[in-house]
Amino acid sequence: MSPRPTALIADDEPLLREALARQLAQAWPELDVVAQARNGREAIQQFEALHPDVCFLDVHMPGLSGVEAAHTIGRRAHLVFVTAYDHYAVQAFAQGALDYLVKPVEEARLAETVARLQERLRAAQPARNTEALLQQLAAQIAQLTSGAAPERLRWIRAQEGTAVRLIPVEDVDYLRADTKYTSVAWRDEAGRPGEALVRTALKELLAQLDPAQFKQVHRSVAVNLRAISRVSRGDNETAEIHLKGRKEVLAVSRSYLHLFRQM
Repeated sequence: MSPRPTALIADDEPLLREALARQLAQAWPELDVVAQARNGREAIQQFEALHPDVCFLDVHMPGLSGVEAAHTIGRRAHLVFVTAYDHYAVQAFAQGALDYLVKPVEEARLAETVARLQERLRAAQPARNTEALLQQLAAQIAQLTSGAAPERLRWIRAQEGTAVRLIPVEDVDYLRADTKYTSVAWRDEAGRPGEALVRTALKELLAQLDPAQFKQVHRSVAVNLRAISRVSRGDNETAEIHLKGRKEVLAVSRSYLHLFRQM
């Protein structure tokens, strides 16, 4: 009997590592996840100790990134990058030598990836031109993070007890700074409002959101322009934002009134 294939999962978010492990157990029951790592350095250490056949590497991790870890692992394993940003799906991935998954990982997409990995394992051939493709990917990421092409969040990760909720950015109505956290007001597919706290400062979130869609209207509040039903002006250079399907009314501070002068 041939040995069961093995895998390593590296992601700095433990609940997301566990979620991917559960999905892999469903999509690929024969696969043994033999190691989980919190960052690129741990991923390399675990790889050198266990030599798994497949490595699922989060692109962004503290310390060494997934791409940097992949440079060390090279052609010794089949590589799959996991990212919250779909614009990392560069030509390197499209060529098929490297694969990627976008968070939250969809079952259909994971099934496609598993099928490709199984085929490569049966062929017993490592990916070709891995180093060149990794250099291309690293260059793409460097360009995106240099300011020339800023990253745009597609999902906001929010802790809910022992689970992590991935909130699509387009479902967010507004963001409010809350001491060390940011409160995210969003709506589900049925239009029901909800709120969640994230451990990211409002300023940091705004830097990753599309400025054409999200506008700061107060020192502690930013709003999704698509969520606004109307803006009512008051006396003494004040204004209030009324939201679609929500009872909350957001105050607009004087510094940001210019955003709505033409409304």
